[in-house]
Amino acid sequence: MALRYCAGSSAYVPQRSSMSIFTRQMNMEAQSVAAHLNSSGFIRSQGLIGGKWIDAYDGKTIKVCNPATGDVLTNVPFMGGKETNDAIASAYDAFVSWSKLTAADRSKCLRKWYDLIMAHKEELGQLITLEGGKPLKEAIGEVSYGASFIEYYAEEAKRVYGDIIPATLPDRRLFVLKQPVGVVGAITPWNFPLAMITRKVAPALACGCTVVIKPSELTPLTALAAADLSIQAGIPPGVVNVVMGNAADIGEALLASSQVRKIAFTGSTAVGKKLMAGAAGTVKKVSLELGGNAPCIIFDDADLEVALKGTLATKFRNSGQTCVCANRILVQEGIYEKFANAFSNAVQSMKVGDGFGEGVVQGPLINDAAVQKVEKLVQDAISKGAKVLVGGKKHSLGRTFYEPTVMIDVKGEMLISREEVFGPVAPLLKFKTEEEAISLANDTNAGLAAYFFTTNVQRSWRVAEALEYGIVGVNEGLVSTEVAPFGGVKQSGLGREGSKYGIEEFLEIKYVCLGNMN
Repeated sequence: MALRYCAGSSAYVPQRSSMSIFTRQMNMEAQSVAAHLNSSGFIRSQGLIGGKWIDAYDGKTIKVCNPATGDVLTNVPFMGGKETNDAIASAYDAFVSWSKLTAADRSKCLRKWYDLIMAHKEELGQLITLEGGKPLKEAIGEVSYGASFIEYYAEEAKRVYGDIIPATLPDRRLFVLKQPVGVVGAITPWNFPLAMITRKVAPALACGCTVVIKPSELTPLTALAAADLSIQAGIPPGVVNVVMGNAADIGEALLASSQVRKIAFTGSTAVGKKLMAGAAGTVKKVSLELGGNAPCIIFDDADLEVALKGTLATKFRNSGQTCVCANRILVQEGIYEKFANAFSNAVQSMKVGDGFGEGVVQGPLINDAAVQKVEKLVQDAISKGAKVLVGGKKHSLGRTFYEPTVMIDVKGEMLISREEVFGPVAPLLKFKTEEEAISLANDTNAGLAAYFFTTNVQRSWRVAEALEYGIVGVNEGLVSTEVAPFGGVKQSGLGREGSKYGIEEFLEIKYVCLGNMN
């Protein structure tokens, strides 16, 4: 197929006369992958309650579509409160036996689950690309990343330690136990349909909790496939349950139930606030990983190549649809023009297309609403004086594809600086001093992730400590790992996921005082 390079565009795109052929090829490849996954039983289209695959009780369904092509992949149950209550009851019953297993036995189950996921990482990656649009290489990377949490917590299950406290009286003995909190409601988003589940479910299961998973209605198939593999791994019925459909009804059931003792959520700040308020009724524990407004600071003394590579990685991963994406790129005035030109050249060469296409690094946005939000923020910035260097509009591929975009002369008062873009738009803001950069970076209610690039060691310590964020990347754009705590401050959430700290979110501390020991 003949390709031409469009000046000022963000990618190599087909000529207009070839566009319909390109679209048909894109559809055929996705359909072929979907057919293979379906015939091999990898696409599940029912919820999971108590080890049984079930439909919604009223028979209602919802379509799961490929955002790149618009094809319907399958229909899944549109469940609500009744199904959720049954899933809770199933998890509550299973908790009695699961929590009493030895840590070593739970560890073996988790290890088998990890092994199965890694054995099927190609199929899971294809599923993520089909329902979420993520480029296949990136999707397979998510599978490995998501599986790493299961492997880590399979090991950490055996390291839930208590304490012996020196007694204040000679006839007393004081000790501390750590016990699983109980049934966990895990509510996850569409942008990382596997990793956001395993990051919650793995530590919960490791310490003896059981779970009711509520995945996004946009990407439920990955959750169902992972749950199926958990059954194959020998995790008992009822320990892992999956319901999807009416988000409000499912959430209300999880919040209202006294049997659910913990809510673990990744998603928007607005929904997180509602869950936090709703959890007050039964005084549940909550861990919330909410929205971000990540600054990425490029100082004059930064290594330009390192800064370019790191900024591209943190800005355009998953088409900018991650909560830790660089939302504002703050560039010091001495390097501003040089960085803007080099960055624009790099962005201009990014290939956009269906996630199964060779060399594709950016797929579609998840739906029309996502495109409309990006368009609104870009137009607001333009109307207030910002300029587009690259991109700035919907891609010629149509549907929900949007051109990777670079904007300059962006100011702090523009909406694009105040709101999370969640799209492939890089706004560049200019600053003069280190103090100004820190002030601009911290001027937000969000506090999830921040990045900066410098070769000055003293500055590295100063800025890292001054930034009001739960995660800080220094000369690095990809900071997520299972061995480090992930979470934010301010209105970006509560608690941490991953690392040895993550398992603490699913444990209660019990103090025991033994008397009459003489």
